[in-house]
Amino acid sequence: MKRNFNFLCAAGIFVVSLLLVAGCGKVAEKKAEGQAGSSSDNVRMQLVKQSTLEQILQKGELRVGFEAGYMPFEMTDKNGNFVGFDIDVAREMAQALGVKFVPVNTAWDGIIPSLITEKFDIIMSGMTVTQERNLKINFANPNIVVGQTILINKKHKGVIKSYKDLNDSKYIVTSKLGTTGEQAVKRVLPKATYKSFETEPEAALEVVNGKADAFVYDLPYCVVFMAQQGAGKLVFLDTPFTYEPLAWAIRKGDPDFLNWLNNFLSQIKNDGRYDKIYDKWIKSTDWIKDVQ
Repeated sequence: MKRNFNFLCAAGIFVVSLLLVAGCGKVAEKKAEGQAGSSSDNVRMQLVKQSTLEQILQKGELRVGFEAGYMPFEMTDKNGNFVGFDIDVAREMAQALGVKFVPVNTAWDGIIPSLITEKFDIIMSGMTVTQERNLKINFANPNIVVGQTILINKKHKGVIKSYKDLNDSKYIVTSKLGTTGEQAVKRVLPKATYKSFETEPEAALEVVNGKADAFVYDLPYCVVFMAQQGAGKLVFLDTPFTYEPLAWAIRKGDPDFLNWLNNFLSQIKNDGRYDKIYDKWIKSTDWIKDVQ
């Protein structure tokens, strides 16, 4: 009987010990979960504070990088004001954020490095989404789709009917340095004699003046240049031979800002604001008189 009693006592002590160990384990587990949750919350809050979106709200200004001169996206009018499709959209964006719009005119060849080094918050400059650029920066959803078209000297009317006809060393083809127009020439017209220029007007005027045979560039710009200076001098091959989505660019590692931008774009495309700006700058050329 005594032996049975001792056995029961030992068994009871063992069970109690197991319960205590299990209880301590659950306490430790809950403590660890609490610490992990707290750590996760801290990381999340740190990411929020580091977001460009949060910095814009704190500073009370949206700094927009672009290169004035790419018609009809960003230009300077007769009074020295920045105007254009991207400029109007940027103003709408700043208003939606409740902050001041701050334009930052930047040379094209330095626009991505300037974004990365935080000279401004976003690039809104008719930038084409490319895989090469996407390795350095992130893009919001495309806000407009364009493609490369061609302005040829009138002496080639009826001879040059498509981009394929230009793939010959006897033809001099121009475009702007560091653009997708330049990339398109090098990619699909490798046999043509290529000349690059710092600005779009310089490259196009080379064709107007008979020093080159063709100018390759984005459809919207070619439409405007043809209306301004091409009548009787150029022939417009207006069917795009590339697919090029344009989008806003931001620094990598900023999901909050990217999310906001995509939602903003969706909103203005469905409430009439985007269509109003598009019709003003892309469909119409009434604005030309204000920038010449």
